[in-house]
Amino acid sequence: MPLTTTTRGANGPRRRRVLAGGAAALLAGGGGALLSACSSASSGGGPDAAERSPGAARLRERAARDTAALLERYDATLAAHTALTARLRPLRAEVARHAEAFAAPGPESPSASTSASASPAAPAARVEVPGEEKAALAALADAERRTADARTAALGSAPPELARLLASVAAAGAAHAYLLTEGGS
Repeated sequence: MPLTTTTRGANGPRRRRVLAGGAAALLAGGGGALLSACSSASSGGGPDAAERSPGAARLRERAARDTAALLERYDATLAAHTALTARLRPLRAEVARHAEAFAAPGPESPSASTSASASPAAPAARVEVPGEEKAALAALADAERRTADARTAALGSAPPELARLLASVAAAGAAHAYLLTEGGS
């Protein structure tokens, strides 16, 4: 039977839904691939002057500081609630990779990678963690949201490569906030 006969009629709407779902999945899951495809075309093969500007360096430093503070919150929460280790360890590891990404490009950036190791350091005394696990997760989710919001707000003044990094990490932070509150059990 020809393919055109089987794809019309009752099967048509189903196929459209499948294609629409595939497109949505590509945009949701493959957005990084789309962004990286754009980055190679727009960057000309290397960092330009805007990426090395003092403004970009300040944005990078702020993102690194915010990420370090988020790592401190993860560490303090892990220390206070060891029962949450399996749930928080993968998210904390991803935040550590974000710290490395913000510290990576050049000598102007702070060396956050030393504090971004895969194992938690001693929690900072200034981070207060609620005694109840659910409240501690909510506080961590709020910190992720605030950090993601700050990164999103910085997009307008960031050069292209840094904007891509900020957008990607902001999206990850929003996903972490969801996983910490509604998405996990």
